[in-house]
Amino acid sequence: MYIVVYKGSFGYIKPWTAVRDGETFSQQFLTPSIIEGIEKKLFPELLGVNGEIKKIMRHKLSYAAIDLQQEVTQTRGWKVGKNQMTRARSILKRGVMLDPVLHLGFHNKADAEKAVKQHICLCRNEDVMLPCPEIKEISEEEFNLFDGFELRFGESEQSFLVGYNRFDGGKPMYGWIEYNGNKLL
Repeated sequence: MYIVVYKGSFGYIKPWTAVRDGETFSQQFLTPSIIEGIEKKLFPELLGVNGEIKKIMRHKLSYAAIDLQQEVTQTRGWKVGKNQMTRARSILKRGVMLDPVLHLGFHNKADAEKAVKQHICLCRNEDVMLPCPEIKEISEEEFNLFDGFELRFGESEQSFLVGYNRFDGGKPMYGWIEYNGNKLL
């Protein structure tokens, strides 16, 4: 397997279950649709192929810490008052990953060489991650030793629902988390 390492200053992956919770920590794993979105960004020729990950065979996400930040939001509706219209505000606390590192494993060197020349974003455009210039060829056993979180895709006894795939007609996505390394929080 050929590994490309991406690093960034910060990143936030909104959990699919977070609907304006007062306090939401960044999800610590990438869902199948997030990996598929990253793959489509790196390989635009796959834009017409939905619901399938073809080139990224493994991934692992780690980070240095979670930083609690505040965000002011406004409700959707308007409150009509005397001579004015206002929108209610609230403050959300959001846990953002600091210094995220993402290892992407590719089946072949040509795909890794194409990926190492491009930036990616985890989920939001401001969460830019840049590639390290070196591509490493390693075994799957060596990949398993990297620190971090990996959601292994599919249904098994340990799987849980991780969201709905926007690339595949809203089908449910399942997986289980594998983690290696020191406790991060």
